[in-house]
Amino acid sequence: RSTFSKSVMVSVAVSALGCTELIFVEPGAKINGAYYRDVLLMQHLLPALKEISGDYFVFQQDSAPAHRARETIDLLQRSTPEFITPLLWPPNSPDLNPVDYEIWSVLQQRVYRMKIIDVTHLKERLIDEWSRLGQDIVDKAVKQWRVRLQACVDERGGHFEQLLK
Repeated sequence: RSTFSKSVMVSVAVSALGCTELIFVEPGAKINGAYYRDVLLMQHLLPALKEISGDYFVFQQDSAPAHRARETIDLLQRSTPEFITPLLWPPNSPDLNPVDYEIWSVLQQRVYRMKIIDVTHLKERLIDEWSRLGQDIVDKAVKQWRVRLQACVDERGGHFEQLLK
């Protein structure tokens, strides 16, 4: 019997103008810079963001190695109207991504209201609950961004969660 349950890797983008569909990473895929750029960004995220937002959007990511790769940074500086470069990322990586600090926890809570049978069932539950996730939840998360950013600045890039209570 396996100690760990099966899992899936998902990518998504959110904004006040709407959200992308869930993008499931191929099972066994190595998320290196090339896969991130060629598959996730170029095939899925950037076209979907442009469809949602038109020619203007701010693109933010975290400091995962594939996100920091020089070729990824170059691509995003060429392909996105506003890209928050790694030079502007806080040194201690506090949570400034709306998906990370709000959206995933809401989605996870909803998905796991029932027992998950297998990976296929998990994907079905994710898709179903993502389709039910209201824009009001996304808007709430996006509105927190400036408050969180200011708290991060006030703490000089350090942890700031205690300031948000």
